[in-house]
Amino acid sequence: MKVIDIAEFYTDLGGGVKTYINQKLEAGRRLGHEVIVIAPGRKRGEEERLGGKVIWIPGPPLPIDPRYVILWRQKEVHAILDREKPDVVEGSSPWTGGWFAANWKGKALKSFIFHSDPVAVYPHTMLSWFMDTQKIDHAFGFYWKYLKKLSKKYDTTVVSGEWLAKRTAEFGVKNPVAVPFGIDKSFFSPKRRSKKLRKKFVESLGLPDDAPLFMAVSRHHPEKRLGTVIDGFQKAARQKPMGLLLFGDGPIRKYVKYKASAAPNVKLMGFTENREELANILASCDYFVHGSAAETFGLVVAEAICSGLPIIVPDMGGAADLANPEYSEVYEPGNPDAFADSVLRMLARDRTELSNATAKAAEHQIGTMEQHFENLFELYQSLLDRRG
Repeated sequence: MKVIDIAEFYTDLGGGVKTYINQKLEAGRRLGHEVIVIAPGRKRGEEERLGGKVIWIPGPPLPIDPRYVILWRQKEVHAILDREKPDVVEGSSPWTGGWFAANWKGKALKSFIFHSDPVAVYPHTMLSWFMDTQKIDHAFGFYWKYLKKLSKKYDTTVVSGEWLAKRTAEFGVKNPVAVPFGIDKSFFSPKRRSKKLRKKFVESLGLPDDAPLFMAVSRHHPEKRLGTVIDGFQKAARQKPMGLLLFGDGPIRKYVKYKASAAPNVKLMGFTENREELANILASCDYFVHGSAAETFGLVVAEAICSGLPIIVPDMGGAADLANPEYSEVYEPGNPDAFADSVLRMLARDRTELSNATAKAAEHQIGTMEQHFENLFELYQSLLDRRG
């Protein structure tokens, strides 16, 4: 099978999109498929990469973020598709990349890749203090109509979790199919748990050895609702001594630092690129807390579960897809009082039983990225077979 991804936001200086597409290139090679990426670049060119190929189309830099280049040469994209004759064309964004793939007249299967929900990320986060989510979605109905119109030009819409599949279906997006992400389950494990490391952090917070130790890993961005996490944790800590380690950095770091400065039981750990250290600390804590209700798949939540940690997450979003009553508590997004109540409910439960439940979930409910791409290519093959 030949798959061409029109990847509007693929760049060597990028983050999550670059990582995901590089994994796809490697998975294609491993599974015997040819994967080609068409992406905007500073210069025109082609290169072999990770078992696949990248074709760069020149364009101007994106004004708001010069790491990225604007994809704007539709005729050139279509000429490449005509030449390569793919079996599957992926539109990896709802903007020019999505429309370029949708407008191509070739006979290939067309897959709309929708791995984000900007309405949940921004309007839900900014407006939920005075509007419920249904009213917010209604106010941004124009965006859903836009997506519905675009998706009609595709055979399927691939999303990263059941929550987003249900949400997009409600707004008329065509044929949403959940192909969940996965993590490296051999890397994140309860076997990394260290009593010595745990003791070090509990003492650094001035707490007794038996005080529960919580952990959060989050980019410092409004959608992550770290104010809710810190305020809610403070409320819970008035009932029982406990500590929270908060890893991450981002554009609202000053706000997060300000909130944490009034919370003596919260320790800001900053951003670390040392994944080994982070995995060790994760497994050595007792519980994991999360604030974002806008993610399409809770990668860091999955890592916490595989590390043996019971989780406290919002009751909507990608993180909620991973929550199970056997090892989790949920709360209303953005509500510090509800967050505090969920913490206290969790502490009233038997942690050994909770951890045993996370082990079962890690084995049976959470997959790997290898499995994600296997499922993705199997979906494409089944749709091609159905076409005959």
